[in-house]
Amino acid sequence: MRIEVHVHGNIFLGRGVRLSQVELALRPWLEYLDVETIAEATSIEREEPGIQFDTRERTLTICWTGDVGRSFHNQLSEALQNIGALTEYSSEIEVTYYPENGDDEFYQMFVGPTPESIHEFRRQCVIEDVTNMLSRHLNQAEVNQVTTLVNQLFDQDWAARKVTGETAASSSTVIPLHPRGKHLH
Repeated sequence: MRIEVHVHGNIFLGRGVRLSQVELALRPWLEYLDVETIAEATSIEREEPGIQFDTRERTLTICWTGDVGRSFHNQLSEALQNIGALTEYSSEIEVTYYPENGDDEFYQMFVGPTPESIHEFRRQCVIEDVTNMLSRHLNQAEVNQVTTLVNQLFDQDWAARKVTGETAASSSTVIPLHPRGKHLH
């Protein structure tokens, strides 16, 4: 069974990263698509650029839609895991699956050079989302109380990961989102 998927985001690469390194890191995704280069990984949506590497800006820009099967998510996860080692700092990639039944599935995939940087980036994203949402309904002091609690929860989570050794497990994470968390671009 084929399903349409959209992958969207920017990955910020370190100094000196070359196209050959990017393509090697993305090899699981490229092999899934049966292409050799990112230039060949075209989107089924004509107006989307696909996967583009900008050497001057040191970014990998992804705005790609394709028809995929069940193993795609694992290949994409492996590719983003591989590219984490080439990044300068963490970033988010949004992945949206559009099954025929209309129950869209949304994922946030975080990519970064270290598990710590991903954890801190995720913290920043949550603080920003919570602050934006609550500031419409509460005063600044009340919003600060909630963000303090969120920071404490992230600190506890990181401490627990250190105890279990989960911090060294990967340089990317996948978080499924509730459909109301859909981000449009």
